[in-house]
Amino acid sequence: MNRYNNTENIPVVILCGGKGTRLSEETVSKPKPMVEIGGKPILWHIMKTYSHFGVKRFILALGYKGDDIKQYFYNYKYTGADISLKLDPKEKIKFLNHSDEKDWEIIFVDTGEETLKGGRIKRLEKYIQSDLFHLTYGDGVCDVDIKKLVNFHNSHDCMGSVTAVRPPSRFGELNIDENNTVQELEEKPQMGKGLINGGFFIFDKQMLSYLSKDDNCDFEFGPLQKIASESQLKAFKHEGFWQCMDNVRERDFLNKQVKDNTAPWILWI
Repeated sequence: MNRYNNTENIPVVILCGGKGTRLSEETVSKPKPMVEIGGKPILWHIMKTYSHFGVKRFILALGYKGDDIKQYFYNYKYTGADISLKLDPKEKIKFLNHSDEKDWEIIFVDTGEETLKGGRIKRLEKYIQSDLFHLTYGDGVCDVDIKKLVNFHNSHDCMGSVTAVRPPSRFGELNIDENNTVQELEEKPQMGKGLINGGFFIFDKQMLSYLSKDDNCDFEFGPLQKIASESQLKAFKHEGFWQCMDNVRERDFLNKQVKDNTAPWILWI
């Protein structure tokens, strides 16, 4: 089934409404998607991933401290820009360089501070004007190939595709030689056992009929389970890097990867 071959025509919905209580030292003053990785909000990293594959239209489902996200992007053109400024009030600021994000279109939608994810997505429906849309969480990064994900979705007739990933291991791993000597201790290696929901979904728009605008409408528990029970959800298996940011340890891990220039999800450099 051929739906769309051009990723630029498919918008991405990003869930940005959570409070991030396990990151409370950060999220007491900012929404979780604005927690910085390498000096940029994790939300920016997610958007850059999609942009790298040609996706330029973003629909952000805002909730807790959503105005902080609006303000960040409203002032974005001043961030890191070289400008020429004359103090004459009649003169306009001149921007001497332009960011790579100048062609992004961002729609900010207030979906309620306490609304569950399904209700948030449903409240965006009028802004999703294409037959397909991407959907992901605002707190996880991945080196998934978005074009391959779209091609995979086009290859089947199901309503949705989810990126299935291997979670980071909960425990450290010992590298032991034939003499039982520990050669290396890798603390919490990237790949655990089994596959989990890694976000980075793509759906046919009809998926929205499984949701309601009710504050208590969840996404994974209920609607997504029903879609799966009807055999309408396919798994796009991704064996590369994936990492959510649910706590301080995971934030620090991601920051270290950026600092060491080893961040696998930064594909745009």
